Formats: sequence, C-alpha cells, structure tokens
Amino acid sequence: MKCPFCNSAETKVIDSRAAQRNNAIRRRRECLDCSHRFTTYEYVVEYPLMIIKNDGRREEYDHQKLFNSIKIACNKRPVSREKLEAIVIDIEKAIEEKSGGEVVSSHIGELVMKYLKDLDEIAYVRFASVYKKFKDLNEFRSQIDQLGE
Repeated sequence: MKCPFCNSAETKVIDSRAAQRNNAIRRRRECLDCSHRFTTYEYVVEYPLMIIKNDGRREEYDHQKLFNSIKIACNKRPVSREKLEAIVIDIEKAIEEKSGGEVVSSHIGELVMKYLKDLDEIAYVRFASVYKKFKDLNEFRSQIDQLGE
C-alpha cells in the first residue's frame, strides 16, 4: 500500500477491524519512511459491476470515483469522512441488490441525491447542479424550492 503523503510502498498495518456492518475491513497503517498514519478500507468484490453511461458505453464501477464525487459536493461542509464512506457503502449495497451486474448511471446519481438531501442540503444542491447540468440561476432556485416542500 502506497503512503498518500510520501508515496513510499513501505507501510505496516497497525490495526484492523470490521467496518461498515462487517462488509469491509478498516486498516490503520503507518508509513515506515515518513511515519505518517492513514486509514485504508478493503471490500469484497464478488463480480465487477458495470455502469451503463448515458451514451450507452459501459465501464466498470469505481468505488473511488463515487466517493470523490460525493466528497466534492460535501467540500467545506460539516460531514465526516466516515459518513461519506457509509453513504458510498449504502449506495453500493442498493445498486448491487437490484442491478444483476449492470446499473444505469442515472440510477446512481439519483441515489446520491437522495442520500445527500438527507445529509446536507448544500451538498445536495451542489451535486444536483452538476448532475442535472444546471444552465442558469432559475434551475438552482427551482431545486432549492423543491427542498422546502
């Protein structure tokens, strides 16, 4: 495992424990070169989940890509990394249960919006503005008005 601080491949595991309802393993690691500590998660991948994009292309599901998009929406908001990981795990469970190996990308986007709406309204509007490709201020207003309902 590469250290995210110095890119050294020399790390050791300090602690391991079950995480996210026993569907992942959380590992605390320490870099042997720079001594920084960081956390990694391991997940079981039973089969590759394929995402059907809007243009019909198929690509393999990427956990980190989903996490990063939610993280960007929650930037500078009072949302912990653990909460972001929990949302990603919940979304993954939802799409794996109903997908049969493939899922339309718009379904994932709708799930993200559902979770963000409950978590943080600002993050929800941020994500919605990119996901729904808002073109002007009126679309922002409309989305914010829907939050009040």
